Amino acid sequence: MLKIMTPGPTQVSERVRMARSLECTNPDLDPAFFDFYKETCQCISSLLHTKNETLILDGEGILGLEACCASLTEPGDPVLVIDNGVYGKGFADFVQMYGGNPTLYTTDYLNPVNPDKLDEFLCENHHFKYATLVHCDTPSGMLNDVSVLCPILKKYGILTVVDSVSGMFGNELSVDDCQIDLLCGGSQKALSAPPGLTFVVISDEAKEAIHKRKTPVASFYANLAVFDGYYESKWFPYTMPISDIYGLRAALEELKEDTDRIPRHHRIASAVRTALVNAGLSLHLESGFSDTVTVFDIPEGITADDILMTMKEDCNILLAGSFDSLSGKVIRIGHMGTNANIADVEAVLKGLDYTFEKLGISLKASLLESFQAQVKTE
Repeated sequence: MLKIMTPGPTQVSERVRMARSLECTNPDLDPAFFDFYKETCQCISSLLHTKNETLILDGEGILGLEACCASLTEPGDPVLVIDNGVYGKGFADFVQMYGGNPTLYTTDYLNPVNPDKLDEFLCENHHFKYATLVHCDTPSGMLNDVSVLCPILKKYGILTVVDSVSGMFGNELSVDDCQIDLLCGGSQKALSAPPGLTFVVISDEAKEAIHKRKTPVASFYANLAVFDGYYESKWFPYTMPISDIYGLRAALEELKEDTDRIPRHHRIASAVRTALVNAGLSLHLESGFSDTVTVFDIPEGITADDILMTMKEDCNILLAGSFDSLSGKVIRIGHMGTNANIADVEAVLKGLDYTFEKLGISLKASLLESFQAQVKTE
């Protein structure tokens, strides 16, 4: 069995796997499941420090991103797309798909969005219905400080749409403190449930904007408004994937019990970055490092496939390359959710020590030993 140390999907605990094997009821007809669904949604809201409603959607995290844009965007709407990564830029496609006019605010891809410069831009350009931004841009491991950026946007009356699919639950996040109107998450990242579910946290202001549309949403499946009154009427817009939601609930219960979760993610991420630098490898980013994924540049003389295949075939560990503009240029280590434990990360770094030696790359220090020394001092 391969050890999955990618930045999502992550390894899944036995407790979560067994929850998905529970006997199913009919989620469309059993009143008890409506309670279970609503309580699970409330659990997500609680863990994200908000009173806003959460909806669980039947689809991978991308569905949540599209649903936010589909539900808010009307033809001709001006939308600000904050772009300092692959997923940040990708929001423009959803905006255009539903008839909006995206304006790209493109910044440095090696550092997080600068709040002061964004404020300067908005001072002269703020006539946007909403803005999209990414908390953790997974392809590069970039972490943007949404706790500072979103309040700046709200100061100008702009609704905020945040992709935190690979950020939440590994990096601290409070929806209310950050003033996020629509927040997207996914089951397969730091939550460590199998892929297949997304959830969206919706503010009252976002609901109002959706309900005041002059034109209908150009989708059914990606229309958040179709969930209006689901609990009172005991009616879902489509059949809920009950086994997936059982597994999600078990993963959420594990999160609630894990009081060291956020500090542990930071300790491990910091130690991994230090080990890579001590070994003479180059972190891809200059700053803005997420605690859920670490990304390093591939040394000259070898390829991404060389590293990934050796790790898989010789060490039985699955790491990830990247895609789009980073395809073939970097390697990504996922230390999020159940992956964020010392033993599994040690196995990764021991495997990389072996892999680089086999591929003829001399490191300045052992990745494993540097990591172990750093973790002890944290």
